[in-house]
Amino acid sequence: MKCRGFFDLASLDAKVAQLEERMVQNDFWNDQNSAQEVIDELNALRIWTIPFSDLSTRFSDVQELLPEAHNIGDEALVQDLLQQLTEIELGLSELEIRKMLSGDLDGKDCYLEINAGAGGTESCDWAAMLSRMYHRWAQKKGWTVEIVDRLDGEIAGIKNITYRINAPFAYGYCKSEKGVHRLVRISPFDSNARRHTSFASVAVTPIIDDVEIDIRPEEIRVDTYRASGAGGQHVNKTDSAVRMTHGPSGIVVSCQGERSQIKNRETCMKMLKSKLYEKQHLEQQEALEVIGGEKKDIAWGSQIRNYVFQPYTLVKDTRTKVENGNIAAVMDGEIDEFVNAYLKEFG
Repeated sequence: MKCRGFFDLASLDAKVAQLEERMVQNDFWNDQNSAQEVIDELNALRIWTIPFSDLSTRFSDVQELLPEAHNIGDEALVQDLLQQLTEIELGLSELEIRKMLSGDLDGKDCYLEINAGAGGTESCDWAAMLSRMYHRWAQKKGWTVEIVDRLDGEIAGIKNITYRINAPFAYGYCKSEKGVHRLVRISPFDSNARRHTSFASVAVTPIIDDVEIDIRPEEIRVDTYRASGAGGQHVNKTDSAVRMTHGPSGIVVSCQGERSQIKNRETCMKMLKSKLYEKQHLEQQEALEVIGGEKKDIAWGSQIRNYVFQPYTLVKDTRTKVENGNIAAVMDGEIDEFVNAYLKEFG
């Protein structure tokens, strides 16, 4: 299988066997920190070895059954086996893409934040459409997604929403979506059925656990307010939501996903530290332009992808030039071709 060409599977299997042997030794748990490091390393290796082993087994089965199915003239079985070959090829492509995610932050979980641009209800509705697209994309990939913060629009849609995405290489995949997304359509909110252009921005931040970032109390302004989303009487009747503003950097984070103000404060601080760490890391690596970390205005000329609903249907990425005319599928979370093309070109 071609997958063997882009990573040394034998070395990975040998390392997995070594770590598994270490785990069954009687003194394994004597040093808790060392034991956890072994477990973390083993889990990181299994991200590669388990999928490849599964694909390899499936390929061997198809390789064995396909000639037999041809010989007995079972067309239904032949078609099923050919479909499995297609799925195996897709699985190998996914592993190849994942291999490109070699950055220090790529393997992290992440926060994905969507903000409506100028344009009132139109942009808020567009932000809501994007939030559904990303939620469906994450679900299709089997990722865990939770809402950290959400602010609804005054009439429809959302002004902003922040997801926490937990999955192997979540940041590595999601970083391709950083930037401004532009929508062109006939507005459902315009009684004259005129065509409108709307903008929304997407920001992606890796989640860094136990990061050492020096933040002085006087540098932070903390505001509390009443949560606006679902969560029951306690959430909606107390000032449990928290917003933190970091003066030196201008970074603002907010959270209302937890029931208590204390937990929302903890989440905000974690988000703030992650954003500051990412900022420092990107500056040190001088890689702002490469991974799309630069600040852009939510306006004309700064979009990374255009979504046209009328007078024709087309989604086109302005960076890779990849396009897809099936806009319904794209809005239902079928965006892997855009993400993979970005990763192949920019890494």
